[in-house]
Amino acid sequence: MTDTPDGDMEIYDLRVTVDRIEGRSVCGMAVGDHFELTESAHLRLPQGQHFCVYALASVLPFLAAKQRDLAAGDWLAQDSHFACPDPEERLIMKVERTCRRRMNSADLT
Repeated sequence: MTDTPDGDMEIYDLRVTVDRIEGRSVCGMAVGDHFELTESAHLRLPQGQHFCVYALASVLPFLAAKQRDLAAGDWLAQDSHFACPDPEERLIMKVERTCRRRMNSADLT
């Protein structure tokens, strides 16, 4: 741990929610199911809920960028919807910033 109590960087906590399912739900998820990404790397699921690993894999590469400030013209700053790769399911997830927190970069790997 560093001695900087206020931290030296700011990062957003995120919530990834199933926004809609345009096909048939083959993974057992429903609209409103979600997970949270907090404190840079803590993945949290509500008690008793699951999140499809394939849906997670499709949104995972974008989460580190969504946690940080992006340029106004960056497409990722404007877009918050991501699709699961299963063509029969067509599950659409929405990524939202829930809060901004100050952290010490030296505490992160």
